Amino acid sequence: MVTDRRVGYLQALERELDARGLVARVVRTRSGPAFLRVVNPAAASLAEDVTCAPVPDGHDHYFWWSWGERMHRVDDVGGAALKLAHVLQPLDQRSARVMRPAGRS
Repeated sequence: MVTDRRVGYLQALERELDARGLVARVVRTRSGPAFLRVVNPAAASLAEDVTCAPVPDGHDHYFWWSWGERMHRVDDVGGAALKLAHVLQPLDQRSARVMRPAGRS
């Protein structure tokens, strides 16, 4: 069943995000498609709901941002997790990382 395959992709992303310290859980609803709720536990207001579906007029499945934009291929959960971790990182931590001089941690 197609829905089971989509849930499997979401579960794989859930495991990858959990390993990176984000809280992720697959949510199944009665009336809509399953989605992955992702939260940064250090800043709970930073959260995202990710869905999984094929591209229109295609068979390849992708993860999709909550606003309907294609995020990443399902066969690269590491890449998808990196994107989510970046988006769910507090802005002050992102700018500190960008502004840090080369060669310094």
